[in-house]
Amino acid sequence: MRTFVAIEVNNKDVLNSIHKIHTELNIKAKPVELHNMHFTVQFLGEVSEEMARKISDALSSLEFSPFPISFVGVGVFPKPSFPRVIWIGTDDGANELEKLAEMIHAKLSQLGLHPDKKFKPHVTIFRIKNKIEGISNKLEKFSAYSFGKQMISEIKFKKSELAPEGPIYTDLLVVKGKK
Repeated sequence: MRTFVAIEVNNKDVLNSIHKIHTELNIKAKPVELHNMHFTVQFLGEVSEEMARKISDALSSLEFSPFPISFVGVGVFPKPSFPRVIWIGTDDGANELEKLAEMIHAKLSQLGLHPDKKFKPHVTIFRIKNKIEGISNKLEKFSAYSFGKQMISEIKFKKSELAPEGPIYTDLLVVKGKK
């Protein structure tokens, strides 16, 4: 099964702000469904049922305290002249989120699962298939836009099934932060 570790965006005000950007940008790109908004802490790819159980066991022992994070600004990967992904970034709480990601990476590395790249806190809001011209100008006005804040209080181990209408995510494990 195809899996990843995520932190969901679930604050209604933040999601409403993202929806506003989806509507206002008016570009030829596929918006990520609001109910699928998340930080991908670590993509794990295809794993067996047995490995999924080991991952769940490793993540269940994770201990962290909930913390607030703010969502600010819009950016693109890999570069403005040829964007494939449009994302929103983080401000307050980004350091705590990176520390939490490091804790998750440490747990999973014990199982031989290592991230393919350094964790950069962002939430994908659009995926782009074909080249779009002049997108930088449209994104410029959102470079410092504040989308709101949310408490990061749980991480999720998720299964991803790719479907023609978009990915279908299923929670395999939820680990809540300790207050």
